[in-house]
Amino acid sequence: MSQFERTSVTAVLGPTNTGKTHLAVERLTGHASGMIGFPLRLLAREVYDRVVRIKGPREVALITGEEKICPPGARWFLCTAESMPIEREVAFVALDEAQLGADPERGHVFTDRLLRARGREETMLLGSDALRPMIKALVPEAEILSRPRFSTLSYGGARKLSRLPRRSAVVAFSAEEVYAVAEALRRLRGGAAVVMGALSPRTRNAQVAMFQAGEVDYLVATDAIGMGLNMDVAHVAFASLHKFDGRRRRRLTLAEMAQIAGRAGRHQKDGTFGGLHEQGPGAFTPEEVLAIEGHQVPRLERLYWRDGEPDFASIDALVASLEAGPRDAVLRAAPEAVDLAVLKRLAEQDWVRARVRSPAMVKRLWAACGLPDFRKLGADPHARFVGRLFTHLSEANGHVPHQWFADEIARLDRVEGDVETLAGRIAAARSWAYIAQRADWLAEPAHWAERTRAIEERLSDALHASLTQRFVDRRTTMLLRQIGADASNLPVTIGPGGEVSVEEHHLGHLEGFRFRVAADATAADKRMLLAAAEKRLGRELHRRGVALAEATDDALALAPSDAGDRSILWGATRVAILERGLTLTTPKIVLDRTLDVLEPPQRAAVQQRLDRWFASQMAAHLPPLAQLDSITRDPAAGAPLRAVATALLDAGGLLPRRAIAAQIEALDAPARTRLRSIGFTIGTLDLFAPALLKPAAARWRRLLMGIVEAPREGATVLPRGDSGADLAHGFRPLGQQAVRIDMAERVARAAHEAREGRKPFVPDPALATSIGMQPATLARLMAQLGFRTARSREGEPQRWVWKGLVPPRAPEAAPRDGPFAALAELGLRNG
Repeated sequence: MSQFERTSVTAVLGPTNTGKTHLAVERLTGHASGMIGFPLRLLAREVYDRVVRIKGPREVALITGEEKICPPGARWFLCTAESMPIEREVAFVALDEAQLGADPERGHVFTDRLLRARGREETMLLGSDALRPMIKALVPEAEILSRPRFSTLSYGGARKLSRLPRRSAVVAFSAEEVYAVAEALRRLRGGAAVVMGALSPRTRNAQVAMFQAGEVDYLVATDAIGMGLNMDVAHVAFASLHKFDGRRRRRLTLAEMAQIAGRAGRHQKDGTFGGLHEQGPGAFTPEEVLAIEGHQVPRLERLYWRDGEPDFASIDALVASLEAGPRDAVLRAAPEAVDLAVLKRLAEQDWVRARVRSPAMVKRLWAACGLPDFRKLGADPHARFVGRLFTHLSEANGHVPHQWFADEIARLDRVEGDVETLAGRIAAARSWAYIAQRADWLAEPAHWAERTRAIEERLSDALHASLTQRFVDRRTTMLLRQIGADASNLPVTIGPGGEVSVEEHHLGHLEGFRFRVAADATAADKRMLLAAAEKRLGRELHRRGVALAEATDDALALAPSDAGDRSILWGATRVAILERGLTLTTPKIVLDRTLDVLEPPQRAAVQQRLDRWFASQMAAHLPPLAQLDSITRDPAAGAPLRAVATALLDAGGLLPRRAIAAQIEALDAPARTRLRSIGFTIGTLDLFAPALLKPAAARWRRLLMGIVEAPREGATVLPRGDSGADLAHGFRPLGQQAVRIDMAERVARAAHEAREGRKPFVPDPALATSIGMQPATLARLMAQLGFRTARSREGEPQRWVWKGLVPPRAPEAAPRDGPFAALAELGLRNG
């Protein structure tokens, strides 16, 4: 008795390259009938072609959302998981990549097939070893077989694109990233084939055929290659370890990393994996490397579930059953998928409810909602398209109008345009191909299925040609293979201005650490020279890295304050940027990405040099802020002084007294003395360091705080509304003018020196006039200082009397952005 006859359900678990799919195909063809569900249309098509070669085209069916090849006597079915006709009785059923039941978007489909899809004689569940506890919990009768990997998978380290070995696949996680990597490989290595899940099988097969035939040595793909697509790949390089999963950008799970890395090596050939980055978020951790090499992936604790046999009694019953929770503890309700989101939007419309009054029509509506959003439009636009489709399906004879269908696909039957345009047309064509596969939606479904298939094939051929033209240069590939390592010996020269040329051919410009290719250097006859130039540039980049690490303070500077960024410049080259740190005086100095071309020890030396330079600039230009930072970390300073220092530091050293009145009152004499000793004035209205108002210090302060606008240099009074006429720049708004806070404090001192207790007095207007304050401005300032007008005889100067400062009101709401929101409101209120 064979091991497959002992039980009707068998789970075959193990990492990639264990022959699980091959085993399933053997078992399929050994039965009188059978069916396998796959995660990808491309994989279903690939295995369909294999089974056709064994059984013949009349015996084998292919069923996907957009493509149905179903001969009348077909006995073996290759399907996508969503398209499996599980109500059909066959002797053998298999589900590939069953661990996808843990995928938030499609997991409920795989869980449903795992629970309900069964063969009459044998059922086989294929997947990662992570699925083992789920099999034991949900299919306890299953016999679990473990399959070891045929070859060794090992970590090959991080390698730049220019140093990738031949027969490498670079995996990226967006179309934009795929195209960027493919373009770089074209420039460096003559080209690459491109494989993405959104490609049609025809385009994908043509691209893979180039790679398999050796016309190109590199393949750039999305994570679609992790789902069992068989290619002769020796090394898998991750362009990134993060992906957008439809809801957020996140780091790949260990299981996803292992699935993709496992594509390296085929059958008995060993494979390697690695990244394109040695450090940072794109680098593997040692723990991840060990787990992937040892095929140790975390065991799944939950699978997503949605009722696979929902209630069609009414729309509300259907929605309720699709939103119902699972009964099994290891299952969790699936997040709202696009089909359910579309259903709920349509259910809100009266015309839909008016037409859906029977279970049969509910089923028809649900079938229309199942149209995938191939174009990735989002739930609302896709719901409008489905709504129009259902309008036709629910009236007259229930068929999509011939003219509408014909007009829509005619718009797509054009092969001009770039890669992105053609890919968009194919995505749109897939929607119409899906509609054409529904026999009850069209009067002549076979005719329209053939029309859409022909259009998709024409677009696919055009896309393949466009991809090849854009990302493959066969002549460069051939030349690079001929010259090999001797490319570095070609005569490359770098001029004093950074001009890069090879044998008098201008190739581009080296600007700092970035090489910009000349427009005329993209011609096919210069590809080999360009690749040679980039090899030679390494020496010049190393020399520049040494020069930067040894640069003098005068050679480094912050970008101009009106540039709107916080860049550190080396001459005219941006080499780093200041990012927010724990405090204003301790920002993070992040090296510019262009410096990634340097080796790690050189980058470390540059980092240390920039850290030292910034510390020296702080000591030279902003010593009060540096000393404030020391106080915030000094336990001996006492809590009140540390609180004041922290608030001052957050505000850049300029702070209205009312904002922290309670903390100021709590300061004892030694604390006030220490604050004054580091240059701060505890004024009547403001706390500030006069040194911070000087032009050079003010400029540095603005750069650190990310303030772009600046007040007129040297001004003591500004018109209200002028650039910088606010408290953040050290100017107190007072009616139609804004007065620099140190000048306002001088007026305050003069007023207090002139008064005698609380007797009415006339302040000397000379000081205010010399500053440039208008009488109305002086009056507002006097009021803010706690003075009130006293009765004066007609013709006499205005007299004032001291009443005292009004205690600050409790804030009505929490500040929106640290102290500055409250300060801005305070300034406006007092002005």
